[in-house]
Order: sequence, then C-alpha cells, then structure tokens
Amino acid sequence: MENEKLKEFCRQMIAYRLPRWQDLPTFDIYMDQLITLVKQYLKDLFDEEDVIITNSMINNYVKMELIPKPVKKRYNREHMAYLIAITLIKQVLTISQVKDGIDFLVARMGPKGAFDLFCDEQENALQIIGTQVLEKHEGKVSEYLMSFHSDNISIRLITLAFGSRMVAKKMIQLEKQKEERGS
Repeated sequence: MENEKLKEFCRQMIAYRLPRWQDLPTFDIYMDQLITLVKQYLKDLFDEEDVIITNSMINNYVKMELIPKPVKKRYNREHMAYLIAITLIKQVLTISQVKDGIDFLVARMGPKGAFDLFCDEQENALQIIGTQVLEKHEGKVSEYLMSFHSDNISIRLITLAFGSRMVAKKMIQLEKQKEERGS
C-alpha cells in the first residue's frame, strides 16, 4: 500500500504544472484573494497541514523588499509570481539567498522571463525526480538509481537536494559578488 501511495505521488509530481505569467490574473486583487490563489496554485506540492503563505509572510516580504509594495493595498500578477517562486525556493534556500537569486534573474530576464524560466525548471526537476523514483519502484532500472536499494532512495534524494542547494547557493553568491564589482 505504501509503495502504491509513493507511485501515485510520483505520478502527480510528473504531471504537476505551475501557472505561467500569462496564466496569472491581469487585474489587481486584495491580499486575501492573493493568498487564496497562491495556495490554490501550490496546494498539490504541500501537505494539508503545511503553512504555504500568510498575511504576515507577505508583509515581511514587502518589508524585506523581496516583493514590490502593493498599490493601494492591491496586488498584481507580479506579486503573485514572486510569491509562488519565493514559497518554493525558500524550501531550499534562506530568505536572503532567495532574494539574491530572484534579484539576479529578474535583473537579467525581467519578472515575466524569470518567472516562466523558474516554472519550467521546477517542473523539469519534479519530473526528473518523480520519474526516477517511479521507475525504480516499478521494476525498471534507472541508470541514476540502478545501484541503489529502493529502501535507500529517500537518502539519495535528500543528499541530492542538499548538494543542489549548496551549488545553487554558491552560484548566487558568486553572481552577487560579480554584480557588486560591476563586472
């Protein structure tokens, strides 16, 4: 039964799609509507008991300049795109690292390009991990996991997440230093 639940979870990961910039609302909304929409977009990636986004988080992100200030207490698609990305990236990086990474991408690609690239890459990562775990549990041999006992796949994924986090952290740090030097 547990194996079937894991397989179903992996299938959901493989099929999961984030909204793209053009899918986000083009009209201004209030904070409670923003929270509802962000939760709706991300609910399949979190457990029911997880706190996805709150008023306090949004207010703190504005204070920390992670997201633009609302205009007359109203938020737009840019706010929503930032919040979707922040909510996911902060699962791996610290808030200051999230800010640096987002600032870097937005400066080079603009909010739309940065958000759409992030969504593409996040979906690709979910598909890769989901496919590899699913193949292992369905008796297919994935080159990546072939020498690993199925009981130990979770530790492989944890260590991969840590390694990916470390490389991403260093890349963001180096880009920030480069920017500060004016290169």
